[in-house]
Amino acid sequence: MTLKEQFEDILKVTNKLWNKVDAESCEQIAEEFAIGFAEWCVIKKVRFFDDTKEGMIFTVDLYKTKYTTKELLEIYKKEKGL
Repeated sequence: MTLKEQFEDILKVTNKLWNKVDAESCEQIAEEFAIGFAEWCVIKKVRFFDDTKEGMIFTVDLYKTKYTTKELLEIYKKEKGL
């Protein structure tokens, strides 16, 4: 299922709350966020470190500090004020 289809399903259920927002706008916001996060990872030189039970682990400072994908996302959101 595409992002747009997922948003359309949500909007059908919550139509009264979301009457000013359409699925294409939601899809565009999600895509812009994903692109921003991906570009941030490249700029910060995020590197894959290991695949563990907890998920993938990455590093940004030559293996000194290790982060999960979720931790990196939280750092990105904090830096960008999101």
